[in-house]
Amino acid sequence: MFDRCCRLRTYRLLYPLRTFLIVSGWGDETDIMAADWVTVLSHKPTLIGVSVSPERYTHRLVSRHREFVVSVPSIDMVDDVWIAGSMSGPDKLRRMSLTLIPSHTIRTPSIREALANIECRVVDARSYGDHTLFVGEAVGYSYKEEAYPGGEPDPTAGFLAHIAWDKFIGFRPEVRRPNT
Repeated sequence: MFDRCCRLRTYRLLYPLRTFLIVSGWGDETDIMAADWVTVLSHKPTLIGVSVSPERYTHRLVSRHREFVVSVPSIDMVDDVWIAGSMSGPDKLRRMSLTLIPSHTIRTPSIREALANIECRVVDARSYGDHTLFVGEAVGYSYKEEAYPGGEPDPTAGFLAHIAWDKFIGFRPEVRRPNT
């Protein structure tokens, strides 16, 4: 039944969704944003779509530099994911315990602690409603062997999903909230 009172946002019916960290910019304007709205759009070439509000600092950086990194956080990174998703601008990086490292093929850095990092160059950007869908072609990657043995994800590696607001779950039977 359609909820006309808007107590439930319709898109929440798709949750829990995997949560990712989107790294954009470089140098002093590097930023990290938490994002649930990330999807694979094509296998050949590998195209990844990231939906970002124009109000976000990340939107300005991806628009300007035409590249971004999709980092796959673990449940152990939930405090940093919360900071990335609830604060705005590059100052939040000082509150995070993440290590930025050079990416292989683009200037935007990757995250050392992430289970994986996918380096993308923007090939398209279109507005849909109140968000822009940035389409990036994967041009490089890095990952932790123990999280992807034999090239497949190990569900016990601690992949992270977002349930609602400040509730996250790993691919283990536990729900965690950030310590903020």
